[in-house]
Amino acid sequence: MLKSGRTKKIAFGFVIVVVALVTFIGISTQRRCDAQGGKEYEYIGLFTDVMTIVKKSYVEEVDSKKLIYGAINGMLSALDPHSSFMSPETFKEMKVETKGAFGGLGIEISMKDGVLTVISPIEDTPAQRAGIKSGDQILRIDERFTKDMTITDSVKRMRGPKGSKVILTIMRDGFERPKEFTLIRDIIQVKSVKSRMLDNGYGYVRVAQFQERSDEDVAKALKALVEENKGKQLSGLVLDLRNDPGGLLDQAVRISDHFIENGKLIVYTEGREKESRMQFTASSRAKEPGYPIVVLINGGSASASEIVAGALQDHQRAIIMGTQSFGKGSVQTIIPLSDESGLRLTTARYFTPKGRSIQAKGITPDIVVEQMEMPKETTRRESMFIREKDLENHFENTDGDKKPEDKKEAKDAAKEPADAKKTVDPLKVDYQLVRALDLLKGWDILKKMGPEKR
Repeated sequence: MLKSGRTKKIAFGFVIVVVALVTFIGISTQRRCDAQGGKEYEYIGLFTDVMTIVKKSYVEEVDSKKLIYGAINGMLSALDPHSSFMSPETFKEMKVETKGAFGGLGIEISMKDGVLTVISPIEDTPAQRAGIKSGDQILRIDERFTKDMTITDSVKRMRGPKGSKVILTIMRDGFERPKEFTLIRDIIQVKSVKSRMLDNGYGYVRVAQFQERSDEDVAKALKALVEENKGKQLSGLVLDLRNDPGGLLDQAVRISDHFIENGKLIVYTEGREKESRMQFTASSRAKEPGYPIVVLINGGSASASEIVAGALQDHQRAIIMGTQSFGKGSVQTIIPLSDESGLRLTTARYFTPKGRSIQAKGITPDIVVEQMEMPKETTRRESMFIREKDLENHFENTDGDKKPEDKKEAKDAAKEPADAKKTVDPLKVDYQLVRALDLLKGWDILKKMGPEKR
């Protein structure tokens, strides 16, 4: 989860670099220890000693900038998996990435138990097309083992020119041994939001990543669904956050704001500094009607996705369906430094409206639904059931083998263009989505029945 750095934090980041440089040029450790009396200065003195020894005695001449960058990298990687130092080049790429376009494989990664792990592949990218999955452990990038490799270095090695090749060695639950995946780098153009009508009156919105314009895109998608529904209010909505690795905190808040009543808490953060302790509440802007919502999540849903799911769950505005989410409950602040490099520093933890921290736990679905392979032929499954027509001496249907509407459907199917038949309907291959739609329809039926008929 990212948020912009404040002036105070910028100064703090600048001080880190200045201190390292000043100590390198040899200010007396003893004098500082006597003046300040703190253990920190003893450790900085140790750092100065090592820098001096390396500069003087290492077998080859060493670039001071490389040493300083390496020291900062090591310092931040010792904190947590999400804090890191970004060189000017990496920092520039990061800023481009939040706008929705960057070069590489389309894969969100983190450190889990010291192993480089996939949070999720981004939709419609080389990583997803190659079969990379949430939870995959990346053991090697080309010929380099990832053990002790920083997140920044890992990302740098996976980035590259469009059309170039990279081989990831993956270990996954169910694999007997690691397997190599060959990926071709591409320019990743992430379309943050996609939408469509699933059935009469039931809409579908997919958020692939929380970028600068995600809230605007969701608003446009919801408006387009109503227009496609001939101006009528939706009967229900599936909000798909599966394999969404997160992104910008403010976008998670704004997207939640579409569905949560004015003044209600969406998320709050707690950290050491006053600036890190914040509350985000729903605004007074126009809200979506109170139609039922099912939010789909899985192990690749992280950070901003979990904020949205947690807020809608706590306020009982949506049913959460799928599998346990990733469990990233920390906020990273981006702090620009003087040489156009940057820090990604964990500054706070976030909590759902009811005070739940999802750090290392995740959001637990209201209804757990594992993803399953849909039956390829419905007739095979149906053949398992005994029907009236299978019973001995059953009454025949005097209307013939097919009803008129059945014949019409068969006739219409025969006229269907060849291209249309090749289009894969998500409702035929996505079991979790089918279950979500079934729940919305059942919800609508129960509402129409009224309490006296239940």
